[in-house]
Amino acid sequence: MKNTNVTANNSQEIIPMQKIQNLINGELVSPHSGKYLENYNPATGEVYSLIPDSNEKDVDNAVKAAKAAFPLWSNMQKEKRSAILIRLSELIQQNLDKFALAESIDNGKPVWLARTVDIPRAVSNFYFY
Repeated sequence: MKNTNVTANNSQEIIPMQKIQNLINGELVSPHSGKYLENYNPATGEVYSLIPDSNEKDVDNAVKAAKAAFPLWSNMQKEKRSAILIRLSELIQQNLDKFALAESIDNGKPVWLARTVDIPRAVSNFYFY
């Protein structure tokens, strides 16, 4: 597949074709099968990224990683866990426009809606927990 470009709804910014990876055990990894699915922008019908066609092996690896991480996370002082989640919410807020554009392309909704509702809600959720 050639590297095509798409534009977001009501936006001049051009987003290059992306090949999304799985995030497992803190690393971005290709799906075990090596297969990807085309991801369509619902507003335009154009393929804008490739997403992992993950299978049972990928899920098993993710579950094993989560189980291995659980003791450290669950035994971490609540203040430290809180600081990590607050920092995550700050990073999302700092990249609000990028996340809003990505959400718009992925869901076919207007950028302004993602910028004023969806992404601020994600920030609030991480900050709350």
